[in-house]
Amino acid sequence: MGYTHIELLPVMEHPLDASWGYQVTGYYAPTSRYGTPDDFMYFMDYMHGQGIGVILDWVPAHFPRDMHGLACFDGSCVYEHQDPRQGAHPHWGTLIYNYGRPGVSNFLIANAIFWADKFHADGIRMDAVASMLYLDYGKNDGEWVANMYGGHENLEAVEFLKHLSSVFKGRKDGAVLIAEESTAWPRITSSVKDDGLGFDYKWNMGWMNDFLNYMKCDPYFRKNNYGNLTFSMLYAYSEDFILVFSHDEVVHGKASMLGKMPGETLEKKAENLRAAYGFYMGHPGKKLLFMGQEFGQVHEWNENDDLDWDILQFPLHKQLQDYVKALNTLYKTHPAMYQEDYYPEGFQWINCTYHEESLAMFVRQTKKKEETLLFVCNFDNVDRPNFRVGVPFYGKYKEILSSADVKFGGPGAGNPRAKTTKAMEWDGRNYSIEIGIPAMSVSIFECSPLEEPKKPARAEKTKAVTAAKGEKAKADPAVKAGKTTAASTVKAEKAKTVSTVKAEKTKAASAAKMEEGEAAKAAPAAEEPIEKKPEKKKTSSKKTSSRKQKKE
Repeated sequence: MGYTHIELLPVMEHPLDASWGYQVTGYYAPTSRYGTPDDFMYFMDYMHGQGIGVILDWVPAHFPRDMHGLACFDGSCVYEHQDPRQGAHPHWGTLIYNYGRPGVSNFLIANAIFWADKFHADGIRMDAVASMLYLDYGKNDGEWVANMYGGHENLEAVEFLKHLSSVFKGRKDGAVLIAEESTAWPRITSSVKDDGLGFDYKWNMGWMNDFLNYMKCDPYFRKNNYGNLTFSMLYAYSEDFILVFSHDEVVHGKASMLGKMPGETLEKKAENLRAAYGFYMGHPGKKLLFMGQEFGQVHEWNENDDLDWDILQFPLHKQLQDYVKALNTLYKTHPAMYQEDYYPEGFQWINCTYHEESLAMFVRQTKKKEETLLFVCNFDNVDRPNFRVGVPFYGKYKEILSSADVKFGGPGAGNPRAKTTKAMEWDGRNYSIEIGIPAMSVSIFECSPLEEPKKPARAEKTKAVTAAKGEKAKADPAVKAGKTTAASTVKAEKAKTVSTVKAEKTKAASAAKMEEGEAAKAAPAAEEPIEKKPEKKKTSSKKTSSRKQKKE
Protein backbone atom coordinates (compact mmCIF):
# COMPACT_ATOMS: atom_id res chain seq x y z
CA MET A 1 0.00 0.00 0.00
CA GLY A 2 2.98 2.32 0.34
CA TYR A 3 2.47 3.59 3.87
CA THR A 4 5.48 4.98 5.73
CA HIS A 5 4.16 4.49 9.29
CA ILE A 6 1.52 2.67 11.25
CA GLU A 7 -0.09 3.91 14.45
CA LEU A 8 -1.29 1.42 17.06
CA LEU A 9 -4.13 1.93 19.49
CA PRO A 10 -2.74 1.59 23.05
CA VAL A 11 -0.83 -1.68 23.47
CA MET A 12 -0.37 -1.09 27.22
CA GLU A 13 -2.28 -3.57 29.39
CA HIS A 14 -5.92 -2.66 29.94
CA PRO A 15 -8.83 -4.61 31.44
CA LEU A 16 -11.70 -3.52 29.16
CA ASP A 17 -11.74 -4.44 25.47
CA ALA A 18 -14.44 -1.87 24.77
CA SER A 19 -12.06 0.91 25.90
CA TRP A 20 -9.81 0.06 22.88
CA GLY A 21 -6.85 0.36 25.25
CA TYR A 22 -7.54 3.93 26.39
CA GLN A 23 -8.10 2.94 30.05
CA VAL A 24 -4.66 1.67 31.02
CA THR A 25 -3.78 -0.20 34.18
CA GLY A 26 -0.37 -1.66 33.23
CA TYR A 27 1.66 1.24 31.84
CA TYR A 28 4.89 -0.74 31.59
CA ALA A 29 3.43 -3.96 30.18
CA PRO A 30 2.45 -4.74 26.58
CA THR A 31 -0.97 -6.35 26.62
CA SER A 32 -0.92 -10.13 26.88
CA ARG A 33 -3.75 -10.37 24.32
CA TYR A 34 -1.24 -10.63 21.47
CA GLY A 35 1.72 -12.37 23.09
CA THR A 36 4.70 -11.66 25.27
CA PRO A 37 6.90 -8.55 25.48
CA ASP A 38 9.45 -10.38 23.31
CA ASP A 39 6.78 -11.00 20.69
CA PHE A 40 6.05 -7.29 20.62
CA MET A 41 9.76 -6.52 20.23
CA TYR A 42 9.85 -8.92 17.27
CA PHE A 43 6.87 -7.17 15.74
CA MET A 44 8.55 -3.78 16.09
CA ASP A 45 11.78 -5.04 14.55
CA TYR A 46 9.89 -6.62 11.66
CA MET A 47 8.10 -3.35 10.88
CA HIS A 48 11.38 -1.46 10.93
CA GLY A 49 12.91 -4.09 8.67
CA GLN A 50 10.19 -3.34 6.14
CA GLY A 51 10.90 0.38 6.34
CA ILE A 52 7.75 1.15 8.34
CA GLY A 53 7.85 3.35 11.44
CA VAL A 54 5.61 2.59 14.43
CA ILE A 55 3.76 5.21 16.48
CA LEU A 56 2.14 4.20 19.77
CA ASP A 57 -0.97 5.74 21.29
CA TRP A 58 -0.31 6.67 24.92
CA VAL A 59 -2.74 7.88 27.59
CA PRO A 60 -1.33 10.28 30.23
CA ALA A 61 -4.65 12.12 30.62
CA HIS A 62 -6.64 9.76 32.82
CA PHE A 63 -6.80 6.18 34.20
CA PRO A 64 -9.55 3.76 35.28
CA ARG A 65 -10.87 3.25 38.80
CA ASP A 66 -9.96 -0.45 38.85
CA MET A 67 -8.39 -1.25 42.24
CA HIS A 68 -5.72 -3.44 40.68
CA GLY A 69 -4.50 -0.38 38.77
CA LEU A 70 -3.31 3.02 39.98
CA ALA A 71 -6.50 4.13 41.73
CA CYS A 72 -5.93 4.58 45.50
CA PHE A 73 -2.61 2.87 44.93
CA ASP A 74 -1.64 2.51 48.59
CA GLY A 75 -5.06 3.15 49.99
CA SER A 76 -4.75 6.88 49.45
CA CYS A 77 -4.83 9.16 46.42
CA VAL A 78 -1.26 8.76 45.20
CA TYR A 79 -1.73 9.46 41.48
CA GLU A 80 -5.04 11.32 41.51
CA HIS A 81 -6.39 14.38 43.33
CA GLN A 82 -8.32 13.74 46.51
CA ASP A 83 -10.96 16.35 45.64
CA PRO A 84 -13.22 14.70 43.01
CA ARG A 85 -13.76 18.11 41.37
CA GLN A 86 -10.07 17.99 40.44
CA GLY A 87 -9.42 14.27 40.32
CA ALA A 88 -12.30 12.76 38.35
CA HIS A 89 -14.04 12.95 34.97
CA PRO A 90 -17.73 12.73 35.95
CA HIS A 91 -18.85 11.76 32.43
CA TRP A 92 -15.98 9.39 31.58
CA GLY A 93 -15.94 7.58 34.93
CA THR A 94 -12.12 7.81 35.07
CA LEU A 95 -9.59 9.55 37.34
CA ILE A 96 -7.30 12.50 36.50
CA TYR A 97 -3.60 12.58 37.30
CA ASN A 98 -2.27 15.08 39.81
CA TYR A 99 0.49 16.51 37.58
CA GLY A 100 1.76 18.81 40.33
CA ARG A 101 3.24 15.88 42.26
CA PRO A 102 6.84 15.12 41.24
CA GLY A 103 6.25 11.37 41.67
CA VAL A 104 3.37 11.42 39.20
CA SER A 105 5.24 13.56 36.68
CA ASN A 106 8.34 11.36 36.86
CA PHE A 107 6.26 8.17 36.54
CA LEU A 108 4.65 9.35 33.30
CA ILE A 109 7.79 10.85 31.72
CA ALA A 110 9.75 7.67 32.46
CA ASN A 111 6.95 5.61 30.91
CA ALA A 112 7.01 7.56 27.63
CA ILE A 113 10.79 7.08 27.41
CA PHE A 114 10.39 3.39 28.29
CA TRP A 115 8.37 2.69 25.13
CA ALA A 116 10.82 4.60 22.95
CA ASP A 117 13.93 3.05 24.49
CA LYS A 118 12.89 -0.54 25.16
CA PHE A 119 10.55 -1.12 22.21
CA HIS A 120 12.02 1.41 19.75
CA ALA A 121 8.79 3.30 19.19
CA ASP A 122 9.24 5.97 16.51
CA GLY A 123 6.63 8.23 18.01
CA ILE A 124 4.24 8.73 20.91
CA ARG A 125 0.76 10.06 20.20
CA MET A 126 -0.86 11.46 23.34
CA ASP A 127 -4.58 10.96 23.68
CA ALA A 128 -7.01 13.59 25.03
CA VAL A 129 -4.49 16.39 25.54
CA ALA A 130 -7.33 18.94 25.62
CA SER A 131 -8.73 17.25 28.73
CA MET A 132 -5.35 17.79 30.39
CA LEU A 133 -5.11 21.49 29.52
CA TYR A 134 -8.53 22.60 30.78
CA LEU A 135 -9.75 22.15 34.35
CA ASP A 136 -13.37 22.40 33.20
CA TYR A 137 -13.07 19.97 30.28
CA GLY A 138 -16.28 17.93 30.08
CA LYS A 139 -17.54 19.40 33.34
CA ASN A 140 -20.44 21.59 34.34
CA ASP A 141 -20.39 24.55 36.69
CA GLY A 142 -19.60 23.41 40.21
CA GLU A 143 -17.75 20.31 39.00
CA TRP A 144 -14.31 21.91 38.75
CA VAL A 145 -11.91 24.14 40.71
CA ALA A 146 -10.25 27.19 39.12
CA ASN A 147 -6.47 27.66 39.14
CA MET A 148 -4.63 30.11 41.40
CA TYR A 149 -5.43 32.95 39.02
CA GLY A 150 -9.11 32.11 38.77
CA GLY A 151 -8.80 30.68 35.24
CA HIS A 152 -9.66 27.30 33.80
CA GLU A 153 -6.17 26.44 32.52
CA ASN A 154 -4.47 23.49 34.19
CA LEU A 155 -1.12 25.14 34.92
CA GLU A 156 0.39 21.99 36.41
CA ALA A 157 -0.48 19.95 33.31
CA VAL A 158 1.07 22.62 31.10
CA GLU A 159 4.35 22.42 33.02
CA PHE A 160 4.24 18.62 32.91
CA LEU A 161 3.88 18.60 29.10
CA LYS A 162 6.73 21.08 28.68
CA HIS A 163 8.95 19.00 30.97
CA LEU A 164 8.02 15.81 29.14
CA SER A 165 8.80 17.20 25.68
CA SER A 166 12.12 18.65 26.85
CA VAL A 167 13.30 15.33 28.32
CA PHE A 168 11.91 13.19 25.49
CA LYS A 169 13.52 15.27 22.75
CA GLY A 170 16.75 15.49 24.71
CA ARG A 171 17.37 11.87 23.73
CA LYS A 172 17.81 13.02 20.09
CA ASP A 173 16.88 9.69 18.48
CA GLY A 174 14.31 11.20 16.15
CA ALA A 175 11.22 9.88 17.93
CA VAL A 176 8.33 12.35 17.72
CA LEU A 177 5.56 13.56 20.00
CA ILE A 178 2.03 14.00 18.62
CA ALA A 179 -0.86 15.70 20.39
CA GLU A 180 -4.52 14.87 19.91
CA GLU A 181 -5.75 18.32 20.89
CA SER A 182 -9.13 19.54 19.69
CA THR A 183 -9.19 23.17 20.85
CA ALA A 184 -7.46 26.42 19.85
CA TRP A 185 -4.84 26.28 22.61
CA PRO A 186 -1.88 28.21 21.16
CA ARG A 187 1.64 27.00 20.33
CA ILE A 188 1.07 23.27 20.77
CA THR A 189 3.89 22.53 18.30
CA SER A 190 6.13 25.48 19.19
CA SER A 191 9.32 24.84 21.14
CA VAL A 192 9.42 25.14 24.91
CA LYS A 193 11.91 28.00 24.51
CA ASP A 194 9.19 29.92 22.66
CA ASP A 195 6.68 29.17 25.43
CA GLY A 196 5.18 26.30 23.45
CA LEU A 197 4.35 22.79 24.61
CA GLY A 198 7.06 21.23 22.45
CA PHE A 199 5.06 18.70 20.41
CA ASP A 200 6.19 17.84 16.90
CA TYR A 201 2.69 17.51 15.43
CA LYS A 202 -0.94 18.17 16.30
CA TRP A 203 -4.02 16.41 14.99
CA ASN A 204 -6.13 18.81 12.94
CA MET A 205 -9.55 18.00 14.34
CA GLY A 206 -11.08 21.23 13.01
CA TRP A 207 -10.20 20.39 9.40
CA MET A 208 -11.54 16.86 9.83
CA ASN A 209 -14.94 18.04 11.09
CA ASP A 210 -15.30 20.79 8.48
CA PHE A 211 -14.27 18.63 5.55
CA LEU A 212 -16.43 15.67 6.52
CA ASN A 213 -19.42 17.98 6.96
CA TYR A 214 -18.77 19.30 3.45
CA MET A 215 -18.47 15.84 1.91
CA LYS A 216 -21.61 14.57 3.66
CA CYS A 217 -23.67 17.20 1.82
CA ASP A 218 -25.54 16.26 -1.30
CA PRO A 219 -23.49 17.72 -4.19
CA TYR A 220 -26.37 20.06 -5.02
CA PHE A 221 -26.07 21.75 -1.60
CA ARG A 222 -22.27 21.86 -1.37
CA LYS A 223 -22.23 25.33 -2.94
CA ASN A 224 -23.84 26.57 0.28
CA ASN A 225 -21.11 24.98 2.42
CA TYR A 226 -18.04 25.93 0.36
CA GLY A 227 -16.39 27.60 3.36
CA ASN A 228 -16.00 24.19 5.03
CA LEU A 229 -13.73 23.22 2.15
CA THR A 230 -11.45 26.26 2.18
CA PHE A 231 -11.52 27.64 5.74
CA SER A 232 -8.67 25.45 7.02
CA MET A 233 -6.09 27.34 4.95
CA LEU A 234 -6.68 30.42 7.12
CA TYR A 235 -5.00 28.66 10.07
CA ALA A 236 -3.05 25.87 8.34
CA TYR A 237 0.32 27.29 9.41
CA SER A 238 -0.54 28.10 13.02
CA GLU A 239 0.59 24.58 14.01
CA ASP A 240 2.32 21.62 12.39
CA PHE A 241 -0.79 19.61 11.65
CA ILE A 242 -1.63 16.01 10.80
CA LEU A 243 -4.86 15.55 8.84
CA VAL A 244 -6.69 12.60 10.34
CA PHE A 245 -9.55 10.27 9.58
CA SER A 246 -9.23 8.35 12.82
CA HIS A 247 -11.01 5.51 14.61
CA ASP A 248 -13.22 8.05 16.41
CA GLU A 249 -14.86 8.95 13.07
CA VAL A 250 -15.98 5.43 12.10
CA VAL A 251 -17.70 4.28 15.30
CA HIS A 252 -20.78 5.01 17.45
CA GLY A 253 -23.20 5.55 14.59
CA LYS A 254 -20.97 7.93 12.61
CA ALA A 255 -20.68 5.40 9.74
CA SER A 256 -17.59 4.29 7.85
CA MET A 257 -15.88 6.69 5.47
CA LEU A 258 -17.73 5.12 2.55
CA GLY A 259 -21.00 5.25 4.47
CA LYS A 260 -20.64 8.98 5.15
CA MET A 261 -20.64 9.82 1.45
CA PRO A 262 -23.85 10.86 -0.37
CA GLY A 263 -25.27 8.72 -3.15
CA GLU A 264 -27.94 6.10 -3.65
CA THR A 265 -25.47 3.42 -4.76
CA LEU A 266 -22.10 2.24 -3.53
CA GLU A 267 -20.63 3.37 -6.87
CA LYS A 268 -21.78 6.95 -6.24
CA LYS A 269 -20.46 6.82 -2.68
CA ALA A 270 -17.11 5.50 -3.89
CA GLU A 271 -16.93 8.30 -6.49
CA ASN A 272 -17.36 10.88 -3.72
CA LEU A 273 -14.85 9.12 -1.47
CA ARG A 274 -12.19 9.03 -4.20
CA ALA A 275 -12.61 12.79 -4.67
CA ALA A 276 -12.40 13.30 -0.90
CA TYR A 277 -9.19 11.30 -0.59
CA GLY A 278 -7.62 13.18 -3.52
CA PHE A 279 -8.25 16.58 -1.91
CA TYR A 280 -7.13 15.22 1.47
CA MET A 281 -3.79 14.06 0.10
CA GLY A 282 -3.18 17.39 -1.63
CA HIS A 283 -3.96 19.56 1.42
CA PRO A 284 -0.89 20.64 3.46
CA GLY A 285 -0.18 18.46 6.49
CA LYS A 286 0.82 14.87 7.24
CA LYS A 287 -1.83 12.19 6.76
CA LEU A 288 -3.46 9.46 8.85
CA LEU A 289 -6.20 7.09 7.65
CA PHE A 290 -7.82 4.50 9.89
CA MET A 291 -7.59 0.88 8.80
CA GLY A 292 -10.25 -0.50 6.48
CA GLN A 293 -11.14 2.90 5.08
CA GLU A 294 -8.62 2.52 2.27
CA PHE A 295 -10.75 -0.19 0.65
CA GLY A 296 -14.15 1.21 1.56
CA GLN A 297 -15.31 -0.93 4.44
CA VAL A 298 -19.09 -0.65 4.49
CA HIS A 299 -19.69 -1.24 8.18
CA GLU A 300 -18.39 0.75 11.14
CA TRP A 301 -15.31 -0.51 12.92
CA ASN A 302 -16.04 -3.00 15.68
CA GLU A 303 -13.27 -4.03 18.09
CA ASN A 304 -14.83 -7.49 18.34
CA ASP A 305 -14.73 -8.21 14.60
CA ASP A 306 -12.10 -8.46 11.91
CA LEU A 307 -12.03 -6.01 9.05
CA ASP A 308 -14.13 -7.01 6.05
CA TRP A 309 -11.17 -8.18 4.00
CA ASP A 310 -13.39 -10.49 1.95
CA ILE A 311 -15.06 -7.55 0.17
CA LEU A 312 -11.83 -6.99 -1.76
CA GLN A 313 -13.10 -9.66 -4.15
CA PHE A 314 -15.50 -7.02 -5.49
CA PRO A 315 -14.10 -4.56 -8.08
CA LEU A 316 -15.43 -1.44 -6.34
CA HIS A 317 -13.43 -2.08 -3.17
CA LYS A 318 -10.32 -3.36 -4.93
CA GLN A 319 -10.31 -0.29 -7.21
CA LEU A 320 -10.62 2.05 -4.22
CA GLN A 321 -7.72 0.26 -2.53
CA ASP A 322 -5.64 0.64 -5.73
CA TYR A 323 -6.51 4.33 -5.82
CA VAL A 324 -5.29 4.91 -2.25
CA LYS A 325 -2.13 2.98 -3.07
CA ALA A 326 -1.56 5.23 -6.11
CA LEU A 327 -2.06 8.33 -3.92
CA ASN A 328 0.48 7.01 -1.40
CA THR A 329 2.98 6.36 -4.17
CA LEU A 330 2.43 9.84 -5.58
CA TYR A 331 2.90 11.30 -2.10
CA LYS A 332 6.25 9.59 -1.58
CA THR A 333 7.66 10.25 -5.05
CA HIS A 334 6.79 13.97 -5.33
CA PRO A 335 8.48 16.24 -2.77
CA ALA A 336 5.85 18.94 -3.33
CA MET A 337 3.39 16.72 -1.46
CA TYR A 338 5.28 16.93 1.84
CA GLN A 339 8.46 19.01 1.72
CA GLU A 340 6.87 22.43 2.37
CA ASP A 341 3.87 21.24 4.42
CA TYR A 342 4.42 23.83 7.13
CA TYR A 343 5.49 26.81 5.04
CA PRO A 344 3.10 29.09 3.12
CA GLU A 345 5.40 28.90 0.10
CA GLY A 346 4.42 25.26 -0.39
CA PHE A 347 0.79 25.98 -1.28
CA GLN A 348 -1.08 28.45 -3.48
CA TRP A 349 -4.73 28.69 -4.35
CA ILE A 350 -5.33 29.01 -8.08
CA ASN A 351 -9.03 29.60 -7.52
CA CYS A 352 -11.07 29.11 -4.35
CA THR A 353 -14.12 31.14 -5.39
CA TYR A 354 -16.01 28.61 -7.54
CA HIS A 355 -18.57 27.97 -4.81
CA GLU A 356 -21.49 27.72 -7.25
CA GLU A 357 -19.63 25.09 -9.30
CA SER A 358 -18.08 23.32 -6.24
CA LEU A 359 -14.64 23.57 -7.84
CA ALA A 360 -11.27 24.26 -6.20
CA MET A 361 -7.83 24.55 -7.81
CA PHE A 362 -4.47 24.85 -6.07
CA VAL A 363 -0.79 24.01 -6.48
CA ARG A 364 1.66 22.26 -4.18
CA GLN A 365 5.23 23.33 -4.77
CA THR A 366 8.82 23.35 -3.59
CA LYS A 367 11.70 25.68 -4.38
CA LYS A 368 12.10 23.82 -7.68
CA LYS A 369 9.58 24.74 -10.37
CA GLU A 370 9.76 21.33 -12.00
CA GLU A 371 8.38 19.70 -8.83
CA THR A 372 5.14 21.70 -8.88
CA LEU A 373 1.82 19.82 -8.87
CA LEU A 374 -1.54 21.28 -9.93
CA PHE A 375 -4.73 19.96 -8.26
CA VAL A 376 -8.12 20.44 -9.91
CA CYS A 377 -11.01 19.32 -7.68
CA ASN A 378 -14.64 18.97 -8.76
CA PHE A 379 -17.14 18.13 -6.00
CA ASP A 380 -20.21 18.41 -8.23
CA ASN A 381 -21.97 15.86 -10.43
CA VAL A 382 -21.42 18.06 -13.51
CA ASP A 383 -18.73 17.50 -16.15
CA ARG A 384 -16.73 20.60 -17.10
CA PRO A 385 -15.35 20.11 -20.63
CA ASN A 386 -13.03 22.74 -22.13
CA PHE A 387 -12.62 24.50 -18.79
CA ARG A 388 -9.90 27.14 -18.57
CA VAL A 389 -7.63 27.15 -15.52
CA GLY A 390 -4.89 29.62 -14.60
CA VAL A 391 -1.44 28.11 -14.06
CA PRO A 392 1.60 29.34 -12.14
CA PHE A 393 4.04 29.49 -15.05
CA TYR A 394 4.61 28.83 -18.73
CA GLY A 395 5.12 25.16 -19.55
CA LYS A 396 3.48 21.78 -20.13
CA TYR A 397 0.92 20.29 -17.76
CA LYS A 398 0.44 16.54 -17.81
CA GLU A 399 -2.29 14.71 -15.91
CA ILE A 400 -0.54 12.03 -13.83
CA LEU A 401 -3.44 10.88 -11.64
CA SER A 402 -7.20 11.19 -11.79
CA SER A 403 -9.81 9.75 -9.48
CA ALA A 404 -12.02 9.40 -12.58
CA ASP A 405 -9.64 6.91 -14.19
CA VAL A 406 -11.32 3.73 -15.39
CA LYS A 407 -8.87 1.58 -13.42
CA PHE A 408 -10.13 3.19 -10.21
CA GLY A 409 -13.79 2.71 -11.09
CA GLY A 410 -14.39 6.07 -12.78
CA PRO A 411 -15.78 6.94 -16.23
CA GLY A 412 -12.36 7.86 -17.60
CA ALA A 413 -9.75 10.57 -17.12
CA GLY A 414 -10.37 13.79 -18.98
CA ASN A 415 -6.90 14.75 -20.21
CA PRO A 416 -4.90 12.01 -21.92
CA ARG A 417 -2.49 14.49 -23.54
CA ALA A 418 -0.21 17.08 -22.00
CA LYS A 419 -1.46 20.66 -22.15
CA THR A 420 0.76 23.55 -23.25
CA THR A 421 0.03 26.90 -21.69
CA LYS A 422 -1.30 29.85 -23.61
CA ALA A 423 -0.56 33.50 -22.89
CA MET A 424 -4.15 34.11 -21.81
CA GLU A 425 -4.67 35.68 -18.40
CA TRP A 426 -6.94 33.63 -16.14
CA ASP A 427 -7.46 33.28 -12.41
CA GLY A 428 -5.07 36.19 -11.89
CA ARG A 429 -2.27 34.36 -13.74
CA ASN A 430 -0.48 35.30 -16.94
CA TYR A 431 -0.88 31.82 -18.44
CA SER A 432 -3.65 29.26 -18.56
CA ILE A 433 -4.61 25.86 -19.95
CA GLU A 434 -7.88 24.40 -21.14
CA ILE A 435 -8.76 21.02 -19.67
CA GLY A 436 -11.62 18.60 -19.21
CA ILE A 437 -12.84 18.19 -15.61
CA PRO A 438 -14.86 15.01 -15.04
CA ALA A 439 -17.76 15.10 -12.59
CA MET A 440 -16.91 14.31 -8.96
CA SER A 441 -13.17 13.99 -9.47
CA VAL A 442 -9.73 15.18 -8.50
CA SER A 443 -7.14 15.50 -11.26
CA ILE A 444 -3.45 16.00 -10.50
CA PHE A 445 -1.11 17.53 -13.08
CA GLU A 446 2.66 17.44 -13.22
CA CYS A 447 4.02 20.85 -14.21
CA SER A 448 7.07 21.06 -16.49
CA PRO A 449 8.38 24.62 -16.97
CA LEU A 450 9.47 25.74 -20.44
CA GLU A 451 11.42 28.80 -21.50
CA GLU A 452 8.99 31.65 -21.83
CA PRO A 453 8.64 33.49 -25.14
CA LYS A 454 11.18 36.30 -25.29
CA LYS A 455 9.45 39.32 -23.89
CA PRO A 456 12.29 41.74 -24.89
CA ALA A 457 11.73 41.00 -28.62
CA ARG A 458 8.04 41.68 -28.23
CA ALA A 459 8.88 44.85 -26.34
CA GLU A 460 11.24 46.02 -29.11
CA LYS A 461 8.58 45.36 -31.70
CA THR A 462 6.05 47.30 -29.68
CA LYS A 463 8.60 50.08 -29.22
CA ALA A 464 9.31 50.19 -32.95
CA VAL A 465 5.61 50.31 -33.80
CA THR A 466 5.09 53.08 -31.26
CA ALA A 467 8.06 55.03 -32.64
CA ALA A 468 6.77 54.64 -36.20
CA LYS A 469 3.37 55.88 -35.14
CA GLY A 470 5.06 58.83 -33.44
CA GLU A 471 7.08 59.69 -36.51
CA LYS A 472 3.99 59.38 -38.62
CA ALA A 473 2.13 61.67 -36.27
CA LYS A 474 4.96 64.19 -36.49
CA ALA A 475 5.10 63.89 -40.28
CA ASP A 476 1.36 64.22 -40.81
CA PRO A 477 1.20 68.06 -40.38
CA ALA A 478 4.11 68.56 -42.80
CA VAL A 479 2.59 66.18 -45.30
CA LYS A 480 -0.74 67.90 -45.03
CA ALA A 481 0.96 71.29 -45.37
CA GLY A 482 2.86 70.01 -48.43
CA LYS A 483 -0.32 68.68 -49.96
CA THR A 484 -2.10 71.99 -49.30
CA THR A 485 0.78 73.98 -50.88
CA ALA A 486 0.88 71.68 -53.91
CA ALA A 487 -2.88 71.95 -54.33
CA SER A 488 -2.72 75.73 -54.08
CA THR A 489 0.08 75.81 -56.67
CA VAL A 490 -1.90 73.58 -59.02
CA LYS A 491 -4.96 75.74 -58.58
CA ALA A 492 -2.90 78.92 -59.23
CA GLU A 493 -1.27 77.39 -62.31
CA LYS A 494 -4.66 76.23 -63.50
CA ALA A 495 -6.13 79.70 -63.03
CA LYS A 496 -3.11 81.22 -64.79
CA THR A 497 -3.38 78.77 -67.70
CA VAL A 498 -7.13 79.33 -68.04
CA SER A 499 -6.57 83.11 -68.07
CA THR A 500 -3.83 82.72 -70.68
CA VAL A 501 -6.07 80.54 -72.81
CA LYS A 502 -8.93 83.04 -72.55
CA ALA A 503 -6.57 85.92 -73.52
CA GLU A 504 -5.22 83.93 -76.45
CA LYS A 505 -8.76 83.09 -77.57
CA THR A 506 -9.80 86.74 -77.33
CA LYS A 507 -6.70 87.85 -79.25
CA ALA A 508 -7.25 85.17 -81.88
CA ALA A 509 -10.88 86.13 -82.30
CA SER A 510 -9.97 89.81 -82.77
CA ALA A 511 -7.29 88.91 -85.35
CA ALA A 512 -9.78 86.72 -87.15
CA LYS A 513 -12.33 89.50 -87.38
CA MET A 514 -9.68 91.89 -88.71
CA GLU A 515 -8.61 89.38 -91.37
CA GLU A 516 -12.21 88.77 -92.36
CA GLY A 517 -12.71 92.54 -92.74
CA GLU A 518 -9.63 92.85 -94.95
CA ALA A 519 -10.68 89.88 -97.05
CA ALA A 520 -14.14 91.27 -97.52
CA LYS A 521 -12.66 94.38 -99.02
CA ALA A 522 -10.22 92.57 -101.35
CA ALA A 523 -12.25 89.45 -102.39
CA PRO A 524 -15.27 89.23 -104.83
CA ALA A 525 -18.68 89.26 -103.20
CA ALA A 526 -19.52 85.73 -104.42
CA GLU A 527 -16.74 84.01 -102.45
CA GLU A 528 -17.42 82.26 -99.09
CA PRO A 529 -15.54 83.38 -95.96
CA ILE A 530 -12.42 81.34 -95.32
CA GLU A 531 -12.61 79.08 -92.14
CA LYS A 532 -9.87 79.69 -89.65
CA LYS A 533 -9.39 76.01 -88.65
CA PRO A 534 -5.77 76.41 -87.73
CA GLU A 535 -6.81 78.94 -85.05
CA LYS A 536 -9.35 76.42 -83.60
CA LYS A 537 -6.73 73.71 -83.53
CA LYS A 538 -4.44 76.02 -81.69
CA THR A 539 -7.09 76.81 -79.09
CA SER A 540 -7.90 73.07 -78.71
CA SER A 541 -4.24 72.28 -78.20
CA LYS A 542 -4.00 74.79 -75.37
CA LYS A 543 -7.09 73.30 -73.65
CA THR A 544 -5.52 69.83 -73.78
CA SER A 545 -2.36 71.19 -72.26
CA SER A 546 -4.42 72.72 -69.46
CA ARG A 547 -6.12 69.38 -68.76
CA LYS A 548 -2.82 67.57 -68.62
CA GLN A 549 -1.48 70.08 -66.13
CA LYS A 550 -4.53 69.69 -63.97
CA LYS A 551 -4.10 65.90 -63.92
CA GLU A 552 -0.45 66.24 -63.04
